Amino acid sequence: MSRRILITGVTGSGGSYLAEHILKKKSVQVIGLTRNKNKLKNKNIKNLLKNKNFSIKHANLSNLNKLKVLINKVKPQIIFHLASNADVRKSFFYPYDIVKGNNICTLTLLEAVRLATINPRIMICSTAEVYGNVKKKDQPIDERALINPINPYAVSKTFQDLIAQNYCKLYNMDIVITRMFTYLNARRKNLFASAFTYQIVKFLKYPKKVHTLKHGNLNSLRTLLDIRDAMEAYWLAATKGKKGEIYNICGVIKISVKDFLDKIIKLSGIKVNTQLDKNLVRPNDIQIQIANCKKFKNDTGWLAKKNLDESINFFFKECIKQNKKS
Repeated sequence: MSRRILITGVTGSGGSYLAEHILKKKSVQVIGLTRNKNKLKNKNIKNLLKNKNFSIKHANLSNLNKLKVLINKVKPQIIFHLASNADVRKSFFYPYDIVKGNNICTLTLLEAVRLATINPRIMICSTAEVYGNVKKKDQPIDERALINPINPYAVSKTFQDLIAQNYCKLYNMDIVITRMFTYLNARRKNLFASAFTYQIVKFLKYPKKVHTLKHGNLNSLRTLLDIRDAMEAYWLAATKGKKGEIYNICGVIKISVKDFLDKIIKLSGIKVNTQLDKNLVRPNDIQIQIANCKKFKNDTGWLAKKNLDESINFFFKECIKQNKKS
């Protein structure tokens, strides 16, 4: 029998990449959840709709009763919860909208499953943003690090993280929480890597011209992960992770934002000057974020397989492809 997988936020960047990745596995059926039929025109799921093992269901993650009915009908064995507004910078300016939306959709999903007739594995896809600015002496960051969010988006993910832990303990629900560190996602244009790269992709139309790229903070030091390794990590967390556990997911490649930008410019082969744009600087930013995911590797056997150059080349080509679609 096919394993039924439900993905919330499937039209988003992470959700669509995850659906594509899972559909390469044997004996799976992926059901994507979206709020309205207009989302069917979303470019992220254009190829997914051609796959016979993929289908779309419509449900608002703020409507508890309808969501409970849908879950009882679909009977998924695994639910990946990726639906959220993940725009960190925007959350500083619209905290009410982002916090309310992210909190309600997560609480509704957990409550719908609690009231349903099934008890599926629920993958809560959280973020390393919940750790905030961890002191250098306390890095690399493991799962025992204190939660200390420094932006409204991270506060909403902290709620998601904590309420999921609560539901797991109180109601014996089968929940695993992942905290994903920086990964290269070409379908999200509001991350530092894609924000740089999409500017450069536009510059490629005029290769002989000297261009100026605008950027925010370049001093942050991160670990980077390839999108393909990240999606396999989600899958292994769901299929091999232990109930009730929290897992960091991260790469081993350490790189500053500036060095990443330099590599993208070099890869483009065109002349690009850089300019700080204060409007792109977050009111509060993470300066260093080096992660430890030994616990996840030990429990699932996961290893990041892609090296830095391979990841950046794939990411650059993905950005070019996405830009042609828009």
